[in-house]
Amino acid sequence: MRTKTSFTCQQCGYQSPKWLGKCPDCQQWNTLVEEALPAPAGKGRLSATAARPVALREVTATADDRQRCGIAELDRVLGGGVVPGAFILIGGDPGIGKSTLLLQAADRLARAGSVLYVTGEESARQVKLRGERLGVGAAGLFLLAENSLEEVLERVREMKPAFLVIDSIQAVFTGTLESAPGSVSQVRECAGRLMQLAKREGVPIFIVGHVTKDGAIAGPRMLEHMVDTVLYFEGDPGHPYRILRAVKNRFGSTNEIGVFEMKEAGLTEVTNPSELFLAERPLGASGSAVVPALEGSRPLLVELQALVSGSSHGGTARRTAMGIDQNRVSLLVAVLEKKVGLSLLAQDIFVNVAGGMRLDEPAVDLGVLAALASSHLNRPIPARTVVFGEIGLAGEVRAVSRPELRVKEAARLGFDRCLLPAGSLKGVEIPAGMALIGVKSASEALEELGFT
Repeated sequence: MRTKTSFTCQQCGYQSPKWLGKCPDCQQWNTLVEEALPAPAGKGRLSATAARPVALREVTATADDRQRCGIAELDRVLGGGVVPGAFILIGGDPGIGKSTLLLQAADRLARAGSVLYVTGEESARQVKLRGERLGVGAAGLFLLAENSLEEVLERVREMKPAFLVIDSIQAVFTGTLESAPGSVSQVRECAGRLMQLAKREGVPIFIVGHVTKDGAIAGPRMLEHMVDTVLYFEGDPGHPYRILRAVKNRFGSTNEIGVFEMKEAGLTEVTNPSELFLAERPLGASGSAVVPALEGSRPLLVELQALVSGSSHGGTARRTAMGIDQNRVSLLVAVLEKKVGLSLLAQDIFVNVAGGMRLDEPAVDLGVLAALASSHLNRPIPARTVVFGEIGLAGEVRAVSRPELRVKEAARLGFDRCLLPAGSLKGVEIPAGMALIGVKSASEALEELGFT
């Protein structure tokens, strides 16, 4: 009997009965690979242990008993710790530190219960060598160098670990499918069976996922829908700092971040990120502004840098932004042109968030605008001044959320002057030694900074 096959896109999971050069769904070229279709499952009888409908009011529910990992920054991103039965996916660029973070977390968790660390890409000896460098050696941490999902599940049934780590999901395969490890069908099937294990036995499972060249988790998009939590480990290769960010979390906020520093002995927590991001800030330099950004419940003081210079080539001037939305920068440049009267049309403009951070909230608008004006006029912003606020198209400065947290963080680090939206002044407790200046427009803000 001839095996039925289908062509599956390795990027998005689209299936076609014939080969196509370009995937109609994700528009990627040469991503369709022929895979054998699984045999259709027969109609099974209802088992005695099958789930049955239960009235909602009869279901007993208690608060989840979270287990802390022992790494405060990881616990923060997870929402306070690991929930029983949680299915957690961690993605990131190769070499960013995913395996290092999980090995360190597994060592801490092994002090509360046994941990089975399944390594599908490295031998147990290689993991041991890394563990020695990291100082990992808890008695409850067990290694299993195995790629077969069936073997992994068998060892789990025998050992009954309190936690399970799979490194990585693309390296694991099941013998029920003929496709190669890492293919869409293999990733989908293996993740589905691991999810059933997590929910049925209440075992928290961490899985490592590779990312594509575009930064997305490799494999079917369904993988991110199946898991409870999706964490991205980010970092600039030129910086030792790493940021762990949640993009999906059924048990907590997706706005929290964890900050780490990569050292020779592994990842160390950065308990005071504001001092870290301002450590190399040049004092008295034009084009530099400090903004108190908010990541979840954590205020971070970050340096925004802008460089405005005459265009050295004809045609359209360059607009480059790193760590911030380029469209937002273009909007603020237009506000400076139209509402403030600065001539920036023929200027090359570069904006950078120092330290490799990425800022998405509109509260940093006033900081970008101030840095652009400072660079263009070659006038530095006072060294102990912070600015924040959202800028509208009419040039108005709009109120933002949680101004009191931003102001307190600035005062804690020695700043004594803060420009903020006039609408955010109400109800803000003024810290000792801090002067709060409410502004209503971009022109008024630049006037307070001494630029007009």
